[in-house]
Amino acid sequence: MDEYLIQVLSNIGMISFIALSAYILLLTGEISFGQQAFFAIGAYAAGIATAMWGWGFWPGLVWGAAAAGAGAFLLAWPTLRMRGLFFAIGTLAFAEMVRLLFEIFTYQVEIDGELVGPEGSEGFRGIRYIFEQDISAFHYMLLIYALLAGVLVLLFVIERTRLGAIWRMLGEDELLAEAQGVSRTYYKVLATVVAGAVAGIGGGLYAHMNTYLEPKIFNVMLGVHSLAYGLIGGLGTAFGPLIGVGIDIGLLESARIFSGYRMIVFGGIVALLLIFRPRGLLDEAAVHAIAGWWRTLTSSHAKRRTGRPPEQSGA
Repeated sequence: MDEYLIQVLSNIGMISFIALSAYILLLTGEISFGQQAFFAIGAYAAGIATAMWGWGFWPGLVWGAAAAGAGAFLLAWPTLRMRGLFFAIGTLAFAEMVRLLFEIFTYQVEIDGELVGPEGSEGFRGIRYIFEQDISAFHYMLLIYALLAGVLVLLFVIERTRLGAIWRMLGEDELLAEAQGVSRTYYKVLATVVAGAVAGIGGGLYAHMNTYLEPKIFNVMLGVHSLAYGLIGGLGTAFGPLIGVGIDIGLLESARIFSGYRMIVFGGIVALLLIFRPRGLLDEAAVHAIAGWWRTLTSSHAKRRTGRPPEQSGA
């Protein structure tokens, strides 16, 4: 497979984690401009674990996700008392605070005669675990998508449980949910922590693929884009944000015809969809319609296989 294609597909896979992170909060009715903070925490924590502490890849990735989840918990308690715009601004302020802390964060150790570790605004070099283990870019891409598939399956399962129903209920009407005995604070804190951990997984994958981190990577535009992916792709299913990522990175960023105009086109798409499809391309109505079509199709095939004629409608 072409190296450039592998790079593009890998980027789509990694950014999909932060898109899903923002999607989880959107389900509960909260808009977050700060998911890049957890992406950054996961990246730095996982990089430190493998490059400086000598941990393996999987323990490092779990540590990055756990650190990001802990950071999300620290954000959740004070900000979830806020609602709407105030919550969105609070998450943005938190993300900028995290980015500025990484600008001054210095923690290095000597390994084989060289200093390794974060050096403030100079960045964090030497996260070379996958290269030292001779893992090819193609195999690493497959690993990214295997993890992404696992997270998607987990979200699909959650959405079909009481927890998923409560998250959507909170997103539709908080007062009604609380009137039915749902603890708004508990379930929104839980959603924030899960969203933070998902973003942390993406950050850990990003750190090991690029081998270098610097704070300016995790700027406000990364958070804005992660939020916009769900608004573009749709909030009816976890596949929605992935469609948004594919349109932005897979099409607008990768196609030369959009070179220099990517942000203009991207902003135009978001604006049009907010006007004509405020819940995105795959909103709840679209997902319901697709599910109905699929049930009809599978039912028709099943009847043909068993030799039974399709049921006639009407007299």
